[in-house]
Amino acid sequence: MRLIPFLTAILVTGFLFMIVVERERLLAFASGNTDLSDAEADASSQTITSAQDTGDASPDPAAQDKSLIRVVALRSEAREIDSAVILRGETQADREVEVRAETAGLVISEPLRRGVSVSAGQQLCRLDVGTREAVLAEARARLSEAKARIPSAEAAKIEAEARLEEALINDNAARKLSEGGFASSTRVASAAASVRAAEASVQSATSGLESTQAGIESAMALVAAAEKEIERLTITAPFDGLLESKTAELGSLMQQGTLCGTVLRLDPIRIVGFVPETEISRVYEGALAEARLTTGQQVAGQVTFVSRSADETTRTFRVEIAVPNPDLSIRDGQTAEIAISADGAAAHLLPQSALTLNDEGTLGVRLVDENNEVFFAATDILRDGTDGVWLGGLPEMANVIVVGQEFVTTGVEVNPTYREVN
Repeated sequence: MRLIPFLTAILVTGFLFMIVVERERLLAFASGNTDLSDAEADASSQTITSAQDTGDASPDPAAQDKSLIRVVALRSEAREIDSAVILRGETQADREVEVRAETAGLVISEPLRRGVSVSAGQQLCRLDVGTREAVLAEARARLSEAKARIPSAEAAKIEAEARLEEALINDNAARKLSEGGFASSTRVASAAASVRAAEASVQSATSGLESTQAGIESAMALVAAAEKEIERLTITAPFDGLLESKTAELGSLMQQGTLCGTVLRLDPIRIVGFVPETEISRVYEGALAEARLTTGQQVAGQVTFVSRSADETTRTFRVEIAVPNPDLSIRDGQTAEIAISADGAAAHLLPQSALTLNDEGTLGVRLVDENNEVFFAATDILRDGTDGVWLGGLPEMANVIVVGQEFVTTGVEVNPTYREVN
């Protein structure tokens, strides 16, 4: 019973040997061609082996390229562009002031509606005069009274000076007579006392005259204050512009500091932006600038102010651009995208998707050299647009990987497919 499985195993092994090892002989035997010799089989085997050896020595280039990573690269040539400084900002009125009352009183003028044009010196609000004219009349009366005292004060001074001169003469005569023995010492003492009294009268008269002059100056100050108070009753526009808010209503009571109206000057209008400290060296006063408003309007002007001090929070510098606005179409507070012209630079226009980061987090692109090896190049974004980004810091001619740059690293050999810039 054990002999049959053993013979079966031998037959199966022999059959497999003929199929695997002696396949050529088995096929020749099956086709009836029994002339295939062992030498021919050996030669055929050697030919196959030689062909395999030859294939190992010189591999197929197409097969080798299939083993490399395929990428798409863009042949780009640098072009000269205006390297503008791009920032966002807003429009601001060239001048803006809140006109407020300097004194209290009832408004007796009709209000002006908002939006009307006003000229410098035009009345905006007028207050009731009240008792201010009476105060002015009283101040003027005091001034006249003070001026009327001037002649009597001057006369008193002249009289005191004359008496002093007379006392000096009498004192001199008494001294000489006393030296000759013709006058007593009592008379000399009396003459000296008269001199001192005359001197005191002169000083008193001078003081009275100065007091009178001070009274005149005080009265003049009161008159000026009363006149100024009356002038403050009329509140006028400080410059030509537009009335942004309605003026105070007729009959309303205004206190000192109450708002009468707000005046704006919009021609020229300012566009204000903030430049980062990395770009501030490229911005200077007098540089040409353009701005695009949210309405799509394009305007142009010049840089009129560049701040010398950075904002403590944002570390940016304030820049102001003056733009003509004769038709007042540009309003205060509109958002604007600003482009300030700077020195030209060579740049490549590439799709934004070509940008990548290296291991250190530096922004740049990956390029392909003449040996089809990848290398990384840091770059700067000079301008951004709908058709791509303008990048600086790259060679004059660059093969930039635009598809597959995230799957390769520096030094890796790739199989690039090139496309030209449209």
